[in-house]
Amino acid sequence: MSKIALFAGTFDPPTLGHINIINRCSALYEKLYVVIAHNINKQCLFSANERSDMLHKLLKDNKNIEVVIYEGLIVNFAKEHDVSVMIRGVRALADFSYEFELAMTNKQLYPKVETLFMPTDPKYFLVRSSQIKELAKFGADISNMVPQLVVNKINEKLDF
Repeated sequence: MSKIALFAGTFDPPTLGHINIINRCSALYEKLYVVIAHNINKQCLFSANERSDMLHKLLKDNKNIEVVIYEGLIVNFAKEHDVSVMIRGVRALADFSYEFELAMTNKQLYPKVETLFMPTDPKYFLVRSSQIKELAKFGADISNMVPQLVVNKINEKLDF
């Protein structure tokens, strides 16, 4: 039985939905890697180091979580760190379709890895990082979607 898992994402920015899944996963595993991934298809508001800094601050009380930045394929991170469980958060059927294909690809690349899908807490069902950035650019109140630290960082970044 695996005692180590990973939860990967771009976390641009980290949302309350991300934090919810991370906390729930950290209760299930002895060690949880939170992997900040590089996604060539996304234009990020925050650098990987800024996202790492925010996550370190938000998760500082969780002693079994290690936040890392990784620029390669997440499945390779799993291989390199002997991780056999990858957690993927899903909000809706559209998420599941994408995540399922990704899980099958990862399984082909690393047969020892298992992907577990964790549904979001219903109160975070509509929270998406891209939506948060768009709302913030228009000056909307995003405080019920992201931690206050993230609200402050977004406001700094957007000069509010």
